[in-house]
Amino acid sequence: MKRDELHRMIRVDQAGEFGATRIYEGQLAVMGDRGPHSAEIRHMAEQEEGHRAKFDALMAERGVRPTALQPFWSAAGYALGAGTALLGPEAAMACTAAVEEEIDKHYSEQLDRLQDTGDDPELADMIEEFREDEREHRDAALANGAEKAPAYPLLSGAIRLGCRIAIKVSERV
Repeated sequence: MKRDELHRMIRVDQAGEFGATRIYEGQLAVMGDRGPHSAEIRHMAEQEEGHRAKFDALMAERGVRPTALQPFWSAAGYALGAGTALLGPEAAMACTAAVEEEIDKHYSEQLDRLQDTGDDPELADMIEEFREDEREHRDAALANGAEKAPAYPLLSGAIRLGCRIAIKVSERV
């Protein structure tokens, strides 16, 4: 696997984890500590912050440049989190379920690529660990009423499409 491909993986994964922290910050800003799912969201946010910190360290260690779109993802993530929380707790959970579904798919594709080449076991181990956390987040969101959100199929589909676009753009820019 080429160095550029590994750098793209790390760059997009760090951007995704950063975006996730911003989504949760937006949700918690609206819901506060007393919302019906605030404790669950806070726990997920802490895990995402840990993921981001590990990718930040890996980027520094390997000289990977961050995406130039970080300021945009910061605002977009926060707005998505706050916006879905304003729609209600189920919509906040629908957001989490949709995002984590796409991240599970994305991490699985990366993991397959890394395992096929065997080039970077450290990165593969990180991605595998984080993918399991993301799956737990998705499952928790579904268990907490994500599918009861207003217009769930439309909301979920739009968020998933946005995630796919963000992934492709962040790999390059």
